[in-house]
Amino acid sequence: MELAAGKLGFFRNVVVRFLLFSLLIVGFRFAYVITIRGESCRVGDDFCFFSSRSRGNQNLVSAAGGRIGSSSVTLNPTAAASPEFQKRVMFYITVFQDLIVDGFLSTKSKSLCVETPVGVDVYALREIGVDDSVGIYKKAMKPLVINGLGHRHPFNNNTFDFIFSGNGAVDKSANAVAFAAEIGRTLKPEGYVVVHTASADTYSFNSFIRLFNCCTFIRSRHIAGLDSHMPQIHEIVMKKQIDIKIRSKTDINSVNRCSIPGYKQDLLRNSEPLIESEPLKPWITLKKNIEKVKYLPSMVDINFKQRYVYIDVGARSYGSSIVSWFKKQYPKQNKTFDIYAIEADTHFHDQYKSKKGVTLLPYAAWVRNESLVFEINQTPGDENVEKGRGMGRIQAVESGGGIVGSTDVIQGFDFADWLKNTVSEKDFVVMKMDVEGTEFDLIPRLIETGAICLIDEVFLECHYNRWQKCCPGVRSPKYQKSYGQCLDLFKSLRQRGVLVHQWW
Repeated sequence: MELAAGKLGFFRNVVVRFLLFSLLIVGFRFAYVITIRGESCRVGDDFCFFSSRSRGNQNLVSAAGGRIGSSSVTLNPTAAASPEFQKRVMFYITVFQDLIVDGFLSTKSKSLCVETPVGVDVYALREIGVDDSVGIYKKAMKPLVINGLGHRHPFNNNTFDFIFSGNGAVDKSANAVAFAAEIGRTLKPEGYVVVHTASADTYSFNSFIRLFNCCTFIRSRHIAGLDSHMPQIHEIVMKKQIDIKIRSKTDINSVNRCSIPGYKQDLLRNSEPLIESEPLKPWITLKKNIEKVKYLPSMVDINFKQRYVYIDVGARSYGSSIVSWFKKQYPKQNKTFDIYAIEADTHFHDQYKSKKGVTLLPYAAWVRNESLVFEINQTPGDENVEKGRGMGRIQAVESGGGIVGSTDVIQGFDFADWLKNTVSEKDFVVMKMDVEGTEFDLIPRLIETGAICLIDEVFLECHYNRWQKCCPGVRSPKYQKSYGQCLDLFKSLRQRGVLVHQWW
């Protein structure tokens, strides 16, 4: 009995040692595959832990016909074995597996990862069986990543079934429009594009969707990020359509009235309140009010815009509002703005001749193209030449009366029509308007034509019969409108969802 028990114990010890030795061999083999060879699972590998492969889908062939990469991936052993690398691989594996489950990606999808420095996302794709995948970056890291840029793909049209842009690559792009256009060009019809962005506000989201003329929005979701750089990720999925109508400027111009979208109207809840009571000292009120102004770029991300435009209507001198306010104080989020200065007074025109990035329109903003009578405020012999210049009222030549003193005949142009032919819904447009009472003609015209919808933010000075400094109880006879009428003008804009600020 004792002999039988001893033999049984010996047999158990042999089996246990054999199993431990087998596990040790498996462990060494796995470590060799991951850290020494730095490879993912291949067809025929004895230790494929992620997926099985089919030999028919191993190579991605470039537009030129050359072999770009294969499912046999050799990485830097140190990089592949680092905890950070493995953490990112597992993160992207989870992301891509979710996309497979939801039908946006398959193991047969020819896939591209855009702006991927070390190809972690490409590596993850191949680990789950999407062998026909490659990444592009300005510096190649073959076989995962080849040379290419987000705004210039080295591939022919309609090459990929699936395109992925992670790590906030679109956010960082200096040309988001070209970035989106290249994705649309190289993505096949009915193909999917998935983008990870750090921006989450509704304004930037809608701006982002407008960049992709090629595609229709499918879904978006928020997921936890990997680090403090992107603690939360906004994942957006879009699908390229075979036939999709792209709205042109002609289409927009054919529609007079527009509807301000709800996400723009929501911004008004965070804007500073309008000043209901007439200020006795407007300039002091402006100084206090300007500290309360909620600038649009301080509330939302303006990164996903085609271009950035500042329009100064009634600009006066170059050093006036363009330099003293817009360039110094307006929060531009490091964007370069195209500046349009609209100024009818010829006295200021020479100042703009050598200014780069500034386009002068030497006319008066008006409701139609016609000649106008322009009031010259300058008093002959006045030492301060610029005092009062550019602050004259205008009226149609044939109307006559109403303006006294020196006048000049200038050309007026249809401002609303010019605006609709100069900017688009994809642009970020800021407008400052100081037109000596003509705002009561221009603003209704902008609303009537729908051009107001093209402006993201308005700084409006409304002119009314203020109290005169010299004579308490006496109002200025220059303007006929009351403060209440100005307040109604501001309210009418905000009721339509226009982010307008009171300016003096």
